[in-house]
Amino acid sequence: MFKPAYLDWNATTPLDPAVREAMLPWLGAGFGNASSRHEYGRQARAAIDEARARVAAALGAHPTEVVFTSGGSEANNLFIKGAAAVMKTGLIAVSAIEHPCVREPARQLRRSGWAMREIAVNGDGVIDPASWQATLEARPALISVMLANNETGVVQDVATLAAAARPAGAWFHTDAVQALGKLSLDFRRLGVHALTVSAHKVGGPLGAGALVLDKRVELAPLIAGGGQERGLRSGTENVAAIVGFGVACERAHARQADEAQRLLRLRERVEAGVAALGARIFSAGATRLPNTVFFALEGLDGETLVGKLDRAGFAVASGSACSSANPEPSHTLLAMGVEADIARGAVRVSLGRDTTDEDVAGFIATLGRIANELRQLTAMTV
Repeated sequence: MFKPAYLDWNATTPLDPAVREAMLPWLGAGFGNASSRHEYGRQARAAIDEARARVAAALGAHPTEVVFTSGGSEANNLFIKGAAAVMKTGLIAVSAIEHPCVREPARQLRRSGWAMREIAVNGDGVIDPASWQATLEARPALISVMLANNETGVVQDVATLAAAARPAGAWFHTDAVQALGKLSLDFRRLGVHALTVSAHKVGGPLGAGALVLDKRVELAPLIAGGGQERGLRSGTENVAAIVGFGVACERAHARQADEAQRLLRLRERVEAGVAALGARIFSAGATRLPNTVFFALEGLDGETLVGKLDRAGFAVASGSACSSANPEPSHTLLAMGVEADIARGAVRVSLGRDTTDEDVAGFIATLGRIANELRQLTAMTV
């Protein structure tokens, strides 16, 4: 019998104990409103300023470029809708594999006269050069291409894409939510106008994120009010969550290089194990996050595998759409040209700071047992 293991770190991560300790004072005595002019307010403001500096340092940005939000979804919406609101109606281009919190606001712009274009990817989930060139020739005003895909783990060459987009006059945004803590991030070297990150992907609290924004870029706020966050995100700041975000970024940044090597070794063990079971590993030919394996076992349903693995104590994700209410196969895999039947069998394993060799061994053995049972059951019913 194997011990339970959490293998869904791309979905969310447990709160880092050091982050929890840093947050606790701001859930008790440190209750001040950072906009207040008395000592309680000044203490809260100082804590936010320190957290902003920590987030900026982890991302190679200046603290004044960090705009705190409630998470990655809000930050992505803030850039897309906020940029469109101050620009003439034009074309927005997003990759065909974007997270719904990028795709949906881009689609909503069509209601106000914007055109939308999806940038195609190849069979490994990498931006297709011909589609990219055609996109640039169409002169988009806004472009959003995620740095690392949440399902496949594929890493795009965002720095090269952003450099090519600048002569076309486009504002370039990247969703770096999955990349934070897994890749070395540098806002300057990426050359983008805006970048999105989220706290709960790196051991921080739920409900905190940031849009890192070039100060030369003007946005209209989604939330108007007291003018917090340079007027881009009004509302009394969640001091505890922001403090936790800062500490989480600092810690993730400090251990990123060593952790990436450790996770890559574990990922390779997972891949060898599922390959021995006959799995098809998606995006195997592309540069990927060191912690992510997306695969399918032919003839077996992904949701069924996930459910049986859960009952056996292993938490993984299926390849269905982001919303658990949507049974459709992964739009990322469909965009890559994967057949719908194969895409419905997709399972994602994502590793993290607590994942051990024993967890991987237990998962592979349990997956093999479950796959054999399901195949035998299928053979009996044919």
